[in-house]
Amino acid sequence: MIDFFITPFESYAFLRRGLMACFALSLGCAPIGVFLVLRRMSLMGDALSHSVLPGVAIGYLFAGLSLPAMGIGGVFSGLIVASLASFVSRKTLLKEDASFVGFYLIALALGAVLVSVKGNSVDLIHILFGSILAVNKASLLLVSSISSVSLLVLALIYRPLIIECFDPIFMRSIGVRGHYYHMMFMGLVVLNMVAAFQALGTLMALGMMMMPAIAARFWAREIWSLCVFAFFFALTASYIGLVLSFHYHWPSGPSIILIGSIFYVFSLTLGRYGSLRHPRL
Repeated sequence: MIDFFITPFESYAFLRRGLMACFALSLGCAPIGVFLVLRRMSLMGDALSHSVLPGVAIGYLFAGLSLPAMGIGGVFSGLIVASLASFVSRKTLLKEDASFVGFYLIALALGAVLVSVKGNSVDLIHILFGSILAVNKASLLLVSSISSVSLLVLALIYRPLIIECFDPIFMRSIGVRGHYYHMMFMGLVVLNMVAAFQALGTLMALGMMMMPAIAARFWAREIWSLCVFAFFFALTASYIGLVLSFHYHWPSGPSIILIGSIFYVFSLTLGRYGSLRHPRL
């Protein structure tokens, strides 16, 4: 058991860097995922995860497979898509989810075409699925920085974000514009999508954010405990996924998300609150 679970991390630096990146991602993505679930914005998170692709592709065109360059491009691309979708939902009859879907499809198609202009199918697969085992020191620093900023900003807007989440009418009645907190939260979602992209690619990035959060929903009721459970599920899934990836040569990102999905099915079946076993709690 020690040789299977411990020895690989003692012997290989790239595994240790991958595990440290997963730890940082779990800290940053878990609470963001919890708030996405509570705000019923899970599918919008999916749209945002793909909206970073054009910026990533532009960074790739100028700097090749440079994770910092692609990350910076992804931040700008995601923020632009989020701003445009919110603007369209305020100025037209479309709801925010519909406008996000429209811009998400545009972004996904544009990004894939831009990557194919300079690269090949291997580069496209690398961008779409990532590789946690290829994280270097610069990428690890970027992921850790984004997670730290995300936790700090989330702590600053924690109370108004909760009020805006559960009772937006009350927030408007006391003269506070919840739209500003909504846009700050969307910015945090984009930043964490970019951080997750560094390790899991644009297609798998949302899994680190949402799978632990929806699994945690069956084990806790308070927001702080939801975040704790989500962090535990994310980090445990990352560790087991990395071990299986190393021993059986599975792709690291999908392995992590697959273990997270096992936690989700287990929680859905046997969780303490609202699961198949306790449907009325």
